[in-house]
Amino acid sequence: MPYDTVITGGRWFDGMGTQSAIRDIGLRDGRVATISAAPLDRTNAELIDATGQWVIPGMIDIHTHYDVESLCAPELAESLRHGVTTVFVGSCSLSTVYIDNVDAGDIFGRVEAIPRRHVIETLDRARCWSNPSEYVAALHTHNLGPNIAAFIGHSDMRAATMGLDRATRRDVHPRAGELARMKSMLHEALDEGFVGMSSQQLLFDKLDGEVCRSRTLPSTYATAKELRCLNAILRNRGRVLQSGPNINNPLSVASQLAASLGVGRPRLKTSLLAAADTKANPGMVQVMDHLARIVNALGGDFRWQHLPVPFEVYADGISLVVFEEFGSGAAALHLQSEIERNRLMGEENYRRQFRKEYDKKFGPRVWHRDFFDAEIVGCPDRSVIGKSFGQVGIDRGGLHPVDAFLDLVVEHGEQLRWRTTISNHRPALLKKLARSTQVQIGFSDAGAHLRNMAFYNCGLRLLRHVQEANRQGIGFMSAERAVHRLTGELAAWYDIDAGTLCQGDRADLAIINPDRLDDSLERYAEHPIEAFGGLSRMVNRNDRTVTTVMVNGETVFTNGRPAAALGHRRFGQFLRAGRATTKLTTAA
Repeated sequence: MPYDTVITGGRWFDGMGTQSAIRDIGLRDGRVATISAAPLDRTNAELIDATGQWVIPGMIDIHTHYDVESLCAPELAESLRHGVTTVFVGSCSLSTVYIDNVDAGDIFGRVEAIPRRHVIETLDRARCWSNPSEYVAALHTHNLGPNIAAFIGHSDMRAATMGLDRATRRDVHPRAGELARMKSMLHEALDEGFVGMSSQQLLFDKLDGEVCRSRTLPSTYATAKELRCLNAILRNRGRVLQSGPNINNPLSVASQLAASLGVGRPRLKTSLLAAADTKANPGMVQVMDHLARIVNALGGDFRWQHLPVPFEVYADGISLVVFEEFGSGAAALHLQSEIERNRLMGEENYRRQFRKEYDKKFGPRVWHRDFFDAEIVGCPDRSVIGKSFGQVGIDRGGLHPVDAFLDLVVEHGEQLRWRTTISNHRPALLKKLARSTQVQIGFSDAGAHLRNMAFYNCGLRLLRHVQEANRQGIGFMSAERAVHRLTGELAAWYDIDAGTLCQGDRADLAIINPDRLDDSLERYAEHPIEAFGGLSRMVNRNDRTVTTVMVNGETVFTNGRPAAALGHRRFGQFLRAGRATTKLTTAA
């Protein structure tokens, strides 16, 4: 039988970590029909010459916040163009399956920096579901670019059951009927093929809106009983808990590690946020890795999520989630009016408190709170561009860095743009984490924090680390192992039909030019989201690195150019957990 497409001369990676080889690949009816060392018949086939390039399974992004964008711009081109053909939605306890549209705006708007009104407007236009089955059916009416797998969000279920106000009060616990309803909701989602439930205990994620503004996410108010009941369902059904601990409470971390153990009960597959070499706590990541090793040695099935690149963030003025982790920062972000914020930031009592919290160098936190390690990259006052806030303070007569920062925010608002690297800044430790079997490569946050960061190409950046190390003769990680970590390893753990490129598999793949795994991967660009009123977001552009991307056997990107049909018809599909067709083993 003739092939629809033949990919010739490329180095083929199967996604299982076995040795790569030069092969021809024949595609037919959206599947891999043949993988051959000999040339294949090219009669009437579309021909793709991959000579000198890598042909890999489409990469999997296990942590995105595309829940809203998948409904209004379902091609999800910013991930797709970088070789990501499967994305997970529903992370961090947030999903849109059950929750009211306005409440969804409140839980997504400030936590994930997705403009609240666009969340509400998108759901008002798209909403035609009230349960997981109808939600999946609705997704399939949209012109999906990549495949989608999903968590059901704990905050989604809790707010839908109790109402957002009651769900975010410490003195209110779910009634017996409400807890039973949440359990039923979770079963419904798992029946429909959701990979598991996402929860969140981190306390600096704050709600948007008016009624519950600045309260933490609904899942953070859950009692131990509620968590045990929901986790028991995941245990018994072999599904995944994705969560984030309360870093201010060591017992929260310990309890979530211990929950993975299966002593006298099924173990709980747990993926926790996040293994990062933070500047604020430079020794903590080593402790995290050791704890995970102990738990898994005792019979747990625990993974930390890890971003394999320096965690560099940008901010417009004070609009950055790290300010939520201490009182004075959260107080400013609580105010929606710029006039009110400026008035607050000009008060000496407020500044005194900000300085006190900034100068406190001990205790659990994410941001290292060093304005000397924060570079100004854009400002109407061009004399400060390229300087740190600490240096601006020195130049202005010895001001405290906090005062220099607040002065510039009051003067220029969100026209002041700056950046800092929060974590993953030490290359040797970054490579160690990328090799660790206790971590999963993920945590891109694609689709969220649109003005703050761009890690759509994080998989390519791991491949770059590998390629550079191999060129230098450094035994870091084989290319086969790296591809496996980004594809088949994740698909096997979450039990979805993706991540491999073997005969009979769905033809989701990327063709990568290894010679272009270079410095261009570190740069970012900006591109408007038309569905969000033209809001400019940070993106990556590596069009010479990824030369072809295919979903279901059809080309969706070529050298950075989308196919004409992308966004106009559906290529991807909803991937149900428990449908993996290939049993994978851990690569050597």
